Amino acid sequence: MDNPKVAQIFSNIAKILEIKGDNPFRIRAYERAAININGLTEGITKLIEEGRLSEINGIGKDLSRKITEIVETGALRFYEDLKKTIPAGLLELLDIPSLGAKKVKLFYEELGIKDIQDLEAAIAQDKLKGIFGIKDKTVENIKEGLQLLKRGKERMPLTIALQTADEFITALKKLVYTKKVSPAGSLRRQKETVRDIDILVASQKPAKIMEEFVHLPSVKRINAQGLTKSSVLTENDVQVDCRVVENKCFGAALLYFTGSKEFNIRLRQYAQRHKLKINEYGVFDERDKYLAGKSEEEIFKFLKMSFIDPELREDRGEIEAALKGQLPDLVTLSDIKGDLHIHSRWSDGTNTIEEIVRAAKILKYDYIAITDHSQSLKIARGLSIADLRKKRKEIEKINRKLKNFRVLFGSEVDIDSDGRLDYPEQVLKEFDIVIAAIHTGFKQSRERLTKRLISACQNPYVHIISHPTGRLWGSRAAYDVDLERVFKAARKNNIIFEINSHPYRLDLNDVNAMMAKQHGLCLCIGSDAHGNEGLKTACFGISVARRAWLSKKDILNTVPVEKLLKTIKK
Repeated sequence: MDNPKVAQIFSNIAKILEIKGDNPFRIRAYERAAININGLTEGITKLIEEGRLSEINGIGKDLSRKITEIVETGALRFYEDLKKTIPAGLLELLDIPSLGAKKVKLFYEELGIKDIQDLEAAIAQDKLKGIFGIKDKTVENIKEGLQLLKRGKERMPLTIALQTADEFITALKKLVYTKKVSPAGSLRRQKETVRDIDILVASQKPAKIMEEFVHLPSVKRINAQGLTKSSVLTENDVQVDCRVVENKCFGAALLYFTGSKEFNIRLRQYAQRHKLKINEYGVFDERDKYLAGKSEEEIFKFLKMSFIDPELREDRGEIEAALKGQLPDLVTLSDIKGDLHIHSRWSDGTNTIEEIVRAAKILKYDYIAITDHSQSLKIARGLSIADLRKKRKEIEKINRKLKNFRVLFGSEVDIDSDGRLDYPEQVLKEFDIVIAAIHTGFKQSRERLTKRLISACQNPYVHIISHPTGRLWGSRAAYDVDLERVFKAARKNNIIFEINSHPYRLDLNDVNAMMAKQHGLCLCIGSDAHGNEGLKTACFGISVARRAWLSKKDILNTVPVEKLLKTIKK
């Protein structure tokens, strides 16, 4: 899979340029390119073949040429030359959350710290605090960042896992020996992060499947090769395991290897109470007579329970609900009628409103909300009040031309350190949609962060709270906030909570989204798109919603726009 490779190279280029004090705009161009490529929902090789690289936001002629070179040759000469200008370990140091280029450069020049091992030794010997500007709290933040980095290396975000799995599954499907093929494990359950990838194949020729699998183009190393099970490591250091089973037990194997472990134990206990045995080979009676196993549907029907969608299999009461016929009708991507969190070129997005409208129509949406950043967020080119008036006029002009589609005038308004909103009330009341969000002060106390969100909930013009815990996978942990109290305030004030579908956010997560529903809250799916490609990430928000047992009626943006506006009205 070339997407992660290209994105990683561009990300590393940005880091090296930052250490070297290069032009900030040039650095930002590589950073944005890396983010946008990682967020793609299709392979970049396909985009090259179809001449569609320019569709990726922020990719001009120079970066297109570099992407093509990476895909065609496996490397980039510019990057290889640039790497030689700094010690190799400095790049890894920049992966540590809270450790920017200035500190990395300072540590290298003052203490000779050139890799993570040097940094850990310096921390153990209490050497950092002697450096200008480094305090106890800074050292604690670096320690936390090191732990976050180590955890991030153990797992990959769902988007990367899906891209990698798709490459293997597509290849295996083409084999004449393949009868059925499916992902399994945490990937099939759509967990937000995945440790490794499990693939299950039904075939009468397992040895031939194994031989093809271990020699697919992206395989870097064969970990193990057997008659029915093999394991490989990809060029991007992702472990992929493949199992081959007979067609008659494919359903049982898929059920077993999808998991979770806790779900499997609970299901096995239920079977035992009814004098049955269930394993990866099928369902059997006390005399080991095969009773079912060809498909998961067959097994659930035999056990007299409703089909349990893979996303629900976490032992959260789904088996009991299936026995009573009380499982929810889970929301699907096709239920979504519009996107309520989009940034345009007015702030830090890369597309005009008209371009976003065209992309949203391709997705069969009926409406979108353009929610650019508010004035205090200078780094994201937040809009002044004067700019808001111009933007509103543009939206009104566009809406006059549209049929069966509407653009909502919105804003993602910053919640300041004291819980106040970034625009005065006379401005806020002019918006169709107001999203409130925290973008600074993540290290504040639990009490203060909680009060900031509660204060936003109590504002009469706020409709939605966005990415409520502020986490960014692999770079920033969720901040400490009492969601129980915040949800209670939201319920009193008719506040919607967002499931941010950006693949590196997925915030709220499934556990918190389930808790929000239990508090009687309505939720929405927002892409937080900063370019048209980002609109396609709604599928990840849907995965979170399904894992949280949410149905169509729990999601605000599954209804027509007029009903939506009526629902949020205070």
